[in-house]
Amino acid sequence: MNLPYQPSLIEDAVTARSSLFDEDHTAALRLFNGHLEGDSRYVIDAYGTTAVIYHRPEPRDDDGELAAVVARLRATLPWLQAIIVKEREGATDEARRGRVVYQQPGRAGPATSIIEHGVRYAVDLLMNHDAGFYLDTRLLRRWLIDDSAGNEVLNTFAYTGSLGVAARAGGAARVLHTDLKRRFLNVAKASYALNGFRVERQDFQARDFFSFVRGAKLAGTRFDRVILDPPFFSSTRGGTVDVNRNTAGLINKVRPLLRSGGRLVVVNNALFVSGAEFMRELEALCVGGWMTIERIIGVPEDVTGYPSTRRGQPPVDPAPFDHATKIVVLSVAHKG
Repeated sequence: MNLPYQPSLIEDAVTARSSLFDEDHTAALRLFNGHLEGDSRYVIDAYGTTAVIYHRPEPRDDDGELAAVVARLRATLPWLQAIIVKEREGATDEARRGRVVYQQPGRAGPATSIIEHGVRYAVDLLMNHDAGFYLDTRLLRRWLIDDSAGNEVLNTFAYTGSLGVAARAGGAARVLHTDLKRRFLNVAKASYALNGFRVERQDFQARDFFSFVRGAKLAGTRFDRVILDPPFFSSTRGGTVDVNRNTAGLINKVRPLLRSGGRLVVVNNALFVSGAEFMRELEALCVGGWMTIERIIGVPEDVTGYPSTRRGQPPVDPAPFDHATKIVVLSVAHKG
């Protein structure tokens, strides 16, 4: 049970992140991780000049508590031009996608882009139940920028394409984004346009993962890098994705699409899969030497919470990872 709303929790969290604010307010960061910083009813993110509040009320709550959070954000961050509230357990899709509860007079409304590591990303903050741009993979985008020069990259489960956009910004020779829903890929195209990258229609394929992989295998298509960042659970006629039970099955699907010596980036965001359990799953795949765990990529502190602000622990131990979002780079070899 949460205590009554305590303004100092959010103020302390924002203060701990003060070094992450840029002068023009174009950055994206987590302002408050309530699950680990003292009040699980709220997770608050900033996307440029817009704050997004994810709200999961308790039965005893009244509208005044949420209004107090909004007022406190406005007072603490007077440069905010808009605030959106997304109801985690909203009765309607519209409530879960969010509503604008504050807009600064004379301003256009919610932000439509952010800048990270010098790369511009389009955002549509009301398009889905989340904001469409994942803050926990910021360090992975940095790695992709640094690692992708000259490579051909496959971005599976691309969603709005931020990981693939990072690879393209890092000089990838080609990035092929594939996702089931075209409207998400359209955001990736908008990010390309923001950065002056040419949009090739064949590089944005609205396809089911399983049918795409089968077709690519049959065609003998190969890549230098494959990004595997699946949703927690989904099911289509082609197959079922369940990272809580079978990430290994997805890895085995895409391994043949890598050239020998290529790298496979795997993201597992299953909250109740421990880090040790996930590592055991990967180590079993590496028996025989055809795949090797090359590195773990961490999650930034604004997402995990800071030593001075953390007041809780995740439901299962993520070690050797620092967060339930577990990111690993695997090197893959083939016979011959």
